[in-house]
Amino acid sequence: MREQDELLTIGRFARLCRLSVKQLRHYDDSGLLPPTRVDPVTGYRYYAADRARDALTVALLRELDVPLAVIAATLAADGADRARLLRAERDRVAERITRDRARLELLERLADGGGLPGYQVADDREPERRLAVVRAVAGPAGLGERVGECVGRLLAQLDGVPWRPPLWGLFPLDLGEGMRIAVGAEVPPLPVAPEVPPTPERTVLPGGPALSVVHHGPYTRLPLAYHALLAAVHERGLRPVPPVREAYLVGPGEAAAEEWTTRVVVRVEERAENGTWGSGS
Repeated sequence: MREQDELLTIGRFARLCRLSVKQLRHYDDSGLLPPTRVDPVTGYRYYAADRARDALTVALLRELDVPLAVIAATLAADGADRARLLRAERDRVAERITRDRARLELLERLADGGGLPGYQVADDREPERRLAVVRAVAGPAGLGERVGECVGRLLAQLDGVPWRPPLWGLFPLDLGEGMRIAVGAEVPPLPVAPEVPPTPERTVLPGGPALSVVHHGPYTRLPLAYHALLAAVHERGLRPVPPVREAYLVGPGEAAAEEWTTRVVVRVEERAENGTWGSGS
């Protein structure tokens, strides 16, 4: 019996593994699931029956929307390494579901309320603030988690250091991967020319004209407050000056999520008659 008589044609193998012929060809081209043999004359692909387990695994993981690169690594791994890869993918899906639930809640709130909720945008003048801060790099998906980590690090480093509530979150105007964020608290000025750099780091937030809104509710709804605030900035012909500041007036551990209170502040500049931007009076 010839070798190819012991193999399955691509059509039979596809039916056995609940895949299409087109999918098998794609997985071959990508190096994920190459056939056992390719006829050098006809180019026909043949598969050994013992490849069915791998093919079924590919079909299952693709149905779960696992990326091809992760599937390839999973097939190449075994034991603890395979379990680690699948747990990491599980965590990625869980994070995506959390984001989708937050989006769903926002859409439901917008639909039930007949549109964007109203926020009272206030004209303020922010004082200069001297903060002790800890910094981190984050992406939009894990922003809340990273902020929480920063809060924990900051409070640990402030042990024994007098500081004045609330805690402040500092963020760039544009959210993106690799953005630099910080969490800080107002502290007294340091002695002149300290011999050792302070821990945590100190920074000064300049004062000046600002617009602000007060948000009541969980942090997942903060995009609504940002929408109202930044829309007002641009409608008034102002320029926002980063970082955007979030003052956590009432937060986790102090009240239920619906009662959390966050003041969102952005410093602004006005365009002068000569076209330049300034901080105003």
